Amino acid sequence: MTDPVKETADSLKALVRAALEAAAAEKGVDISALPEINIEIPADSSHGDFATNAALASARALHSSPRDIAADICARLDLSGTYFEKVETAGPGFINFFLSKDWFGAAISSVISAGARYGTTSTGGGKKILLEFVSANPTGPMHIGNARGGAIGDCLASVLEAAGYNVCREFYVNDAGNQVNKFGRSLELRYMQLNDPENAGFIASFDNDEELCQAIFSDTERFPMPDDVYLGADIIAHAKRFTEINGDKYYSADEEERRAALVNYALPLNIEGLERDLGRYRIIYDNWFRESTLHSDGSVERIIQKLKDSGYTYEQEGALWFASSRLGDDKDRVLVRANGVPTYFVPDIAYHYNKLSERGFDTAIDILGADHHGYIPRMKAAMQALGVDPERLDMVIMQMVSLIDGEGNPIKQSKRSGKAISLVTLLDEIPIDAARFFFNLREANSQFEMDLDLAIEQSSKNPVYYVQYAHARICSIIRGLKGKGIFADGNAKPVYTEPEEIELIRELSILPGTVDAAAAAYDPSKLTKYAVELASCFHKFYDKCRIMGESEDVLQSRLMLCNAVRITIENVFAMLKITCPDKM
Repeated sequence: MTDPVKETADSLKALVRAALEAAAAEKGVDISALPEINIEIPADSSHGDFATNAALASARALHSSPRDIAADICARLDLSGTYFEKVETAGPGFINFFLSKDWFGAAISSVISAGARYGTTSTGGGKKILLEFVSANPTGPMHIGNARGGAIGDCLASVLEAAGYNVCREFYVNDAGNQVNKFGRSLELRYMQLNDPENAGFIASFDNDEELCQAIFSDTERFPMPDDVYLGADIIAHAKRFTEINGDKYYSADEEERRAALVNYALPLNIEGLERDLGRYRIIYDNWFRESTLHSDGSVERIIQKLKDSGYTYEQEGALWFASSRLGDDKDRVLVRANGVPTYFVPDIAYHYNKLSERGFDTAIDILGADHHGYIPRMKAAMQALGVDPERLDMVIMQMVSLIDGEGNPIKQSKRSGKAISLVTLLDEIPIDAARFFFNLREANSQFEMDLDLAIEQSSKNPVYYVQYAHARICSIIRGLKGKGIFADGNAKPVYTEPEEIELIRELSILPGTVDAAAAAYDPSKLTKYAVELASCFHKFYDKCRIMGESEDVLQSRLMLCNAVRITIENVFAMLKITCPDKM
């Protein structure tokens, strides 16, 4: 059983369907009138391991009371050769099924047999998904929102892969447009200040770049900057390094030439920095797609023409408008300004068209910040106008994240460096395991307060530590048994009877279904919650059920159970790219 729950539910559905069809045939009812069989797992296991409301759903078609139909179905069920040992009716017509102990042993054997593959499914059928996330502005460092988006996006990609999809992780590099123009102007102003002969003595008096930056920030009279530029220390650092390489060569150059030289120097360094910092965060992209290519290869012009040809554009006051309100948007959008310059919306349309039409991905998923709600209907409208099914474009809206300490007080800057918290400073503060786990503790669409003190705490209060400790405890058990010459017997047939064993196996068995549910909902938090619940079940089992000192069959059964839990935790953490220490 690669998916114990689904395979059992499917076999049960077939059994119930056969019994229901036999009852219908006896009554002369066309089986096409029968409803779809629904199999559920009761919240209370005392009501059975599986249940169906088939009798209630069939009452109208069979012209009988649900209780009579339930009794008729039960009478016709042949459970021989199945894992079910008992069936009973309940309430107004529910049918509850109870598994034999053999099922729980078979479930554990299937986990061990599947090994690293346990939890994976083929639900996605190899469909191609392009997942774009983070896509931070390359003109500055990544902020704390990017840290959450990176963890959610990367873990979602792994979940989708585990569910059988073919996933491409992509970073969209905004290396064109207004933000790059602003970047160039910011660099140019700092470069001109650093190379102004009147500032030479002042600048030379500083040996330390950080002190120079602080001095420049403080002396706004000597080093004035307008409000509409980037004011970060990274801009000063780039201008200074550029000066060290080129001197004042560009001080008297044409403004356009000077800005282009500065951007061509600094922007690639920033992009390298993004890739380096994300790599440290264990995020490796399959593709870095540059916006500038959409301009250089004519995609922007072609998409404007395609939209004109679609009949959804019009001109007003010299500008070209997209009639997106006719396709579900709240208002129409400007495509090309009266001065002939396309808005940022146009390359975005070209980019999404490239994903779905030109590169042929079945689905494109964007992870976007909370301020992008209005972006969804306008982009879907654009796809529809271009003849692309808008349902192939999905967007996950990620809410804001804030950092707090153990007292609930907001944290704005790093304790170590005193700098504002960015992705890099965050990873200096807490372990990467904690960052990736904590940012996936809640659904993307919920606001999240991250407790930095808890993230570094080594106790059961820290959820990632709690799960890692369960894994380390199992590894310790296995080492201890090996030290005594006791090894797992691959031919042993496990048998489980204790409630804590059964509860733990139930939890183990739902991993494939949890992966599918997480993939369908685009919600990797289902995996972190699952991991915590599995660890909780294991700790309960460990506290109640001895391994050493028990009979050989009980010892081997429990050793197999421990091994299955170890495998499952490792598989879940592999999806989340979190380490599994064997000692803590």
